Amino acid sequence: MRLRTALTTAVVTAAAATALTVPAASATTAPCQEKDLRVSAGPGGAQNTARISVVNEGGRACAVDRIPTVTFRGLDGSAQPVPPSTSGPYVLSPGERGYAAVRTAAQGTAEGHVVRSLSVAADPAHYGVTFAASAVGMADGIRVWEPVTTLWHPSPGAADRALSAGTD
Repeated sequence: MRLRTALTTAVVTAAAATALTVPAASATTAPCQEKDLRVSAGPGGAQNTARISVVNEGGRACAVDRIPTVTFRGLDGSAQPVPPSTSGPYVLSPGERGYAAVRTAAQGTAEGHVVRSLSVAADPAHYGVTFAASAVGMADGIRVWEPVTTLWHPSPGAADRALSAGTD
């Protein structure tokens, strides 16, 4: 039995030594620099809905948070992810886009606050970009009541479906 333990220890030690020689950059993708990203927002397909996108304009793959940070001028907090989710990486290759959909209030609701702009950041470490209500198709203001956002998706249709289903 001692030989088996010694052999197992040698194999584990060799595997650990090999793992230490792998460059850290190959194990994970570096975070995207805000200057390498272009964030856009526009009207969604339904009332109180906006579509957002991010494109990696840098020369290497990088990662943003899989949950876009969407905030509303003058209000505390941000849109909550549907389904409820935790942070994690969403990797974008050079030139690749990610899409999400944001619902600010249920259709026909009279509740909530009306704001004049929303801000979108591809990662919570970024400042983000602010868009006027008219830019997202809400010329009379953005009605905000229990806002939700999808995670980033590879297509606008996938983001829209995730929002309408309430799942990702």
